[in-house]
Amino acid sequence: MANVTLAAAGVRLRPLRLSDRVEWQRLREANAEWLRRWEATNPPGVPAPAVSFGQYVRENRRLARTGQALTFAVEVAERIVGQVSVSSITLGALRGASIGYWVSQHVAGRGITPRAVAIAGDYCFTQLGLHRLEINIRPENAASLRVVAKLGFREEGLRRRFLHIDGDWRDHRSFALTAEEAPGGLLARVT
Repeated sequence: MANVTLAAAGVRLRPLRLSDRVEWQRLREANAEWLRRWEATNPPGVPAPAVSFGQYVRENRRLARTGQALTFAVEVAERIVGQVSVSSITLGALRGASIGYWVSQHVAGRGITPRAVAIAGDYCFTQLGLHRLEINIRPENAASLRVVAKLGFREEGLRRRFLHIDGDWRDHRSFALTAEEAPGGLLARVT
């Protein structure tokens, strides 16, 4: 599970590499304001740990090796344009995970995010044998709400003050999909 590369419909998902540092950091810096409203922050009194890009990549590799999470760089035309993360992978009776993602503003609205999430979701259902995937979205994030609508995720409810985002505790709408609800796969829904 640690070194998985997936590709379909002009989108490639692959693990972040140490050699991605400059490209990834430039992309994050260029999109800092674009992503600020949607990104997790630490609550007051909880210091943010200083983590280098190398530490981040190594931790993602460790989580992949132990089957806890997968973090993919999203590439189009061999350039990183975003990231998809499959986190909180739980086996046993649940067999589920959460999916999170971001994409650069310069490629937003081109269908890249739904394809990337579909590729990751199909891998989770078919190769990892997961049964349930969940995506949590701030109610005002219209772009992400379109992603789950295109992929057929069903809404399960509102999680009040669910995550600390952009400096405060924010509500999130919770969406889920089970393997039985996607018999033909997710990619077929967006290509």
